[in-house]
Parts: sequence; C-alpha cells; structure tokens
Amino acid sequence: MTLRHSPQSGMTLLEVMIAVTLFAILSVGIFTALRVGLNAMDHSNQRLMGNRRAAYAMRIVESQLTGFMPEQAVFQLTPQTPVQVMPFFQGEPASMRLVSTYSLQDASRGMPQILEFQVIAGADSRGVRLVVNEHPFTGPASTGVFCLGYTMDPSTSVRFPIFRPIQTGPGSFVLADKLAYARFLFEAPPLGPQPAAWVNHWVLPGWPIAIRIEMAPLDPDPTRLQPMTVTTAVHINKVPGLEYVDN
Repeated sequence: MTLRHSPQSGMTLLEVMIAVTLFAILSVGIFTALRVGLNAMDHSNQRLMGNRRAAYAMRIVESQLTGFMPEQAVFQLTPQTPVQVMPFFQGEPASMRLVSTYSLQDASRGMPQILEFQVIAGADSRGVRLVVNEHPFTGPASTGVFCLGYTMDPSTSVRFPIFRPIQTGPGSFVLADKLAYARFLFEAPPLGPQPAAWVNHWVLPGWPIAIRIEMAPLDPDPTRLQPMTVTTAVHINKVPGLEYVDN
C-alpha cells in the first residue's frame, strides 16, 4: 500500500516561529525567576551573616567587660626617677584600657589580656568603627609599659594618670563598623552625699563600678541586627597588692 502525503501536512514557517518565540519567552521567564530567587537567597544569606557577626561582636564585648580584672601598673619613667605604682585603667570618651580574663583567640580559657579599645574613623571617612587590640598580661610590669605617670588638671586641681596613645593597625580587631557614634562611659561610685554618676573621663583613683559602651548605626536598618549599647557591672573582688590569708 502506498502512503500519499497531503500537501497540507507538516509545519509552516509561521508555526515554527511561534513555537520558537514561546520557547524563548518561557526560557526568559525561567531564567528571570531563577535569578530573582538566587538574588533573594544571597541577600538573605548576607543579612543572616551580618546578624551573626553583630551578635558575635556584642557577645565578645560583653565577655571582655565581664572579665574585668583589677590590676596595678608598675613603671619607671627614667632610670633616675622612682618606681611608681597605680591602678591600671584608662577611661576616656574614645579610648579605654583594661585587663580582662577574656581572650579573642582562646575566649575565657586563655591568658589574661591587656585590652585597648579605640574609636576610629570608618571607611571612606563615613561614621566610626570600634576596634580592640590585645596584649598578653604577664604582671604589673606589662601594664606599666602603657603608663606615662600622672598630671594635674589646672582647672580642678585633680591629679589623674596619663597613658601612651593607642596604636591601631592591621592587627586590630573590628568589633563594630559603620557606626554613627561610639563612646565610653564610666560609673563612679557614690562619694559621701554624692550619688553614683556616669562620667566620660575617668580621673578617680581605683576602678569604676560599671562600664558602658554606647553605639548607634550609621544607616539604621530594621531588618538587620543593629549595634546596641552594652552596660556591664565591674565586680572588684580583690585589691591588687594585698595578701589574702585563709583563717
């Protein structure tokens, strides 16, 4: 039996063009949907990682302040001057030095560290960032390296310690970035009739009873975890230099 082809069988050029056009439209739609989905997933991952970094940085700051150690500094400015001893703590609006049991590398299991907090300019001079340096604490002589003695405030006649400037560099750890501001406050204990008060420059002997780091984001974003103010009580459970004997 012989098959005869109808002259109207097969596909016309117009039908082929319509099929190719529909396939192209479907392909573009699929690729667009994939790209939108991948971009959304990437943005979600970036937001999640940013929130994790912010939460981790806040935990680090809280651990560093909670691990505060009341220590002394022993230093001698020149071989001809006498040895000086003073409580080691530097508290200024944009700088802070203290000894802590918390280490960035080993957490609370590591050796005590001398911590240097500093507020510096942010990238492209936008806002500020909070950084910290670590130096091993090996005793009063290791803290004395950062001390320059005492000076007298001519307006108040109050003697207060002075310290070497904090140097930041590639080894500095960034705790918070893209901040509108960051500042340190210190709570002074009550003195006689004077109640406890927050100050931004520590000139009293001894150590504060609480430390506060105030921060605010440069570009607030309600969808992200924002840097927040950290306040920690300082627990002084020993006086350096005194020997404690069990009864």
